[in-house]
Amino acid sequence: MTFLSATLSRVKPSPTIAVTTKAAELKAAGRDVIGLGAGEPDFDTPQNIKDAGVAAITAGLTKYTAVDGIPELKQAICAKFKRDNDLTYSPTQVTVGTGGKQVLYNAFIATLNAGDEVIIPAPYWVSYPDMVLLGGGEPVFVAGDMTQGYKISADQLEAAITPKTKWFLFNSPSNPTGAGYSWDELKALTDVLVRYPDVWILTDDMYEHLAYGDFKFCTPAQVEPALYDRTLTMNGVSKAYAMTGWRIGYAAGPEMLIKAIRKVQSQSTSNPSSISQWAAVEALNGTQEFLAPNNDLFVTRRDLVVGLLNKAPGIICPKPEGAFYVYPSIAGCIGKTSPAGTVIEDDEVFATALLEETGVAVVFGAAFGLSPNFRVSYATSNDALAEACNRIITFCEGLT
Repeated sequence: MTFLSATLSRVKPSPTIAVTTKAAELKAAGRDVIGLGAGEPDFDTPQNIKDAGVAAITAGLTKYTAVDGIPELKQAICAKFKRDNDLTYSPTQVTVGTGGKQVLYNAFIATLNAGDEVIIPAPYWVSYPDMVLLGGGEPVFVAGDMTQGYKISADQLEAAITPKTKWFLFNSPSNPTGAGYSWDELKALTDVLVRYPDVWILTDDMYEHLAYGDFKFCTPAQVEPALYDRTLTMNGVSKAYAMTGWRIGYAAGPEMLIKAIRKVQSQSTSNPSSISQWAAVEALNGTQEFLAPNNDLFVTRRDLVVGLLNKAPGIICPKPEGAFYVYPSIAGCIGKTSPAGTVIEDDEVFATALLEETGVAVVFGAAFGLSPNFRVSYATSNDALAEACNRIITFCEGLT
C-alpha cells in the first residue's frame, strides 16, 4: 500500500522556490551568486505599515480573529476596490487569506469537481496548474507567445471553452512576462465570456500597481459589469507594498462563493496573522505616495535589463508593460554548447548551465508553460542587475 496521497503524483514542487533554494545553497558554499529568481521587491516595507504592525502587537491585537479577516481590513478592501477599480463590494463579499496563493487555492477547493476545466493563459504563474490539479480539476492551457505580446486572443479563448469549463484564470500584468492587457484587449475577452454564463472568472490582480508608461491597469468586472456576479477579483499587499513576508491576500466576489471559501479556510489555516491584518489596513488606507517613486525605479531597472539582454547573442527580450519580470526568448541559443561543454537542449538546461557556470540564477521557461524562455525578476539593485546581465551576455557569447 502506498502511504502518500495519489493526488501528490499530479503536482510538482514550485520551480521558483527550487531555483531560489539552489542559489542560496551555492552562495552558502562560497559561490558568487546573483539571484534573479524570486518575485520579491527588494524595498523595505514602508515605515507607516511597519509601525501599524508594531502598534497592533503593543495593543495586544494578537489573538484569533474572524476566520477570513477583521472587519476593519474588509472595510479597507472595499474602499480600495471602489477607489482604484470602481467596483462596489460589501464586507460580506470579501475574504482575506494568508497571501493570494491561499485565496486562489481556497477558491479551487471550494468549487472544482473531478473533470472541471480551468482555462489558463500561458505563460502562467507556476502554481496555477498545480492548484487546479490539487482541487481535482484539469488545467487547459492557451498559449500567447512572444509574437502576440504574450497575450491570448478572444478567438483563442472561445476555442478553449467547453461544457466542462468552470473557470477562466486571468493575470495582468503577468507573472512571468510582465505583459498587460489594455482595456480594449480585455474587453475582447470579456465579450466572449459574457456569452458563456456557466464560466466564472478568477482574476489575479497582484501586480495592479506595478504598471508603467502609458499602460493603464484594468480588471474584468470593471471592464464588463455584466460579469460582476461570476467574477472573483483577487489582490494583495505583497508586491506593491513590499509585504511578501506578511502574507496577506484578499478577494471580493459573490457572497455565495465567499461563504464557501470561508468554510474551506475555517478547516485549514483559520485566520491570517492578526498583526499582518492590521498592517494591511494601514497599507490600504494610509499614504500611497511611495508607489510612484517605486514604479519609477522599476522602470529604470526594466529598461536596463531589456537593453542589456537584447545585446546577448541568441536572446530576444521584449519590453513588458508591468510587474517586475522580463521573459526573454532563447530560441537562438538552443542546440549550442556552453563554454563548459553543456549542450543547450532546452531552457531548463540553459538555466542550469547559467547558474553553474556564471552564478546567475533565473527560472527556466518550461516552468511557466512556454519555451524556450527564461524569467528574470528585476526586483533587485541596478548594480546586481547590470552584473548579472553582463554575465549572461558573456555566457551567450561563449556558446558555440
